Amino acid sequence: MLSFKQDNKIEWLTLGEIAIELYRGIGIKKDEVIEGVGHPCVRYGWIHTSNLIYFDKCPFGVDENLLKTKKYAEKGDILFAIISENTKDIEKACTYIGEEKILVGDGIVVMKHKQNPKYLTYALSTTDAQKQKKHGKIKLRVVNSGAPNIKRLIIPIPSLKKQQEIVNLLDKFWELSNSIKEGLPSEIFLRKQQYEYYRDKLLI
Repeated sequence: MLSFKQDNKIEWLTLGEIAIELYRGIGIKKDEVIEGVGHPCVRYGWIHTSNLIYFDKCPFGVDENLLKTKKYAEKGDILFAIISENTKDIEKACTYIGEEKILVGDGIVVMKHKQNPKYLTYALSTTDAQKQKKHGKIKLRVVNSGAPNIKRLIIPIPSLKKQQEIVNLLDKFWELSNSIKEGLPSEIFLRKQQYEYYRDKLLI
């Protein structure tokens, strides 16, 4: 099993130190979004409901002519949902790995960087990272956050080679934990626990 103890080049950095650019998306109304039609787009609600570490295609689209301004995400960008109904899910992150630029809604912050994108998303999903994220402001029963809070998150950054090794392992555990769509709840829960155990073992 890989371990950070084997790597003396580990640095604990804030996302503010890692990010090349952080920016917020633009307003894309729910009634403007159509499944499978228009330019691919993502809104914060889908990041919550999809529960993905990474994705390469958007199930929804929007007519670009309806938007006065546009904000895009590109391959390798990290997307943070900065609006949530609870503190548990605030700043949920996922990586876009598709080839086409996608439009990004207002409840999302996009981060550009030079690290392994999948590695960053795995690191941002650990138990330690989740504890750091519970600082969003509650307003009208909705939790809000933003770029300043995201910049303060601290994660371990090993060499790019070690990042890829960790991604290769966690991809297997992630796929295994999500391969059971039907079955006994206890078996599904066990797979999820195994994935979370090895994720935290590798990244904390």
